[in-house]
Amino acid sequence: MTSAYRVTERSISTNVLVGLQGNLKRLGDIQQRLSSGKQVSQPSDSPTAAVEIMQYRGQLATNDQYSRNADDALGWLGTIDTSVSSIISQVQQARQLTLTGMSNGAGGSTDARAALAAQVDQIRQSVIGVANTKYLDRPVFGGTTAGSAAFTSTGAYVGDSGLVARTVGDNVKVTVGESGPTYFGSGSTQLFSVLSDISNHLTTDPTQLAADLDNLDAALQTLQTAQSTVGARYNQVTQMQQAANDRTDALTAQLSDVEDIDLPKTITDMMLQQNAYQAALGAAAKVVQPSLVDFLR
Repeated sequence: MTSAYRVTERSISTNVLVGLQGNLKRLGDIQQRLSSGKQVSQPSDSPTAAVEIMQYRGQLATNDQYSRNADDALGWLGTIDTSVSSIISQVQQARQLTLTGMSNGAGGSTDARAALAAQVDQIRQSVIGVANTKYLDRPVFGGTTAGSAAFTSTGAYVGDSGLVARTVGDNVKVTVGESGPTYFGSGSTQLFSVLSDISNHLTTDPTQLAADLDNLDAALQTLQTAQSTVGARYNQVTQMQQAANDRTDALTAQLSDVEDIDLPKTITDMMLQQNAYQAALGAAAKVVQPSLVDFLR
């Protein structure tokens, strides 16, 4: 036994409209992707791709932070390197003055030795000023101090022993700021104390200048060693920043592969869908014929 199903004009019209709406929706989806340039605009478009996009964006944010940290670290280290270079140059001048005072000895002119002492005092004050150099309003030789200076005008250290570090990679921290004693020593062998002794002995007891010169050479060696360490850290940070930037480029390309549209393909798809929609409209016009009511009118 066979069953007969009645097909009405209403059902035909409904089916035609459903088909047209489907075509129109697909065309709208393609146009939306083309206008936004994105393959995935919301998680429902592709849950798997949405997860990948979030992971890529998280990694990009992390790498961007590493790069910013590296910029800050390079600023710290560059400031310290410039300051130490200036101090080394001035200490070498003080060394020459000390050698001149030793050559003159006790028999030299008192006025000449006093003039040498005055120059050493000027160098000492200049070096203390450079030792209070700031980066972003923080003394670079003061450790993690919240104060505005690392040394007083007399050369006393008022910073702390903290280390300033920056994270420039996965599990990679680089020290960018240390306490003043790391660079200038402490106690009687502190650079400022040695310069003060030289100035005093130039006018009072030139026989002590030989010992002062040894202390000055030791302080100079400490500065040069610290500067070489700063240079090594600067190179390390530069390399880590380059690695972070390279990683960012790679992640950006991978994110684009997942998220961005293939422009030529999308344009072709849109043209095909437009043709399909036009064809559907034409077919619908032929399928939905006039009804009996139209003839009775």
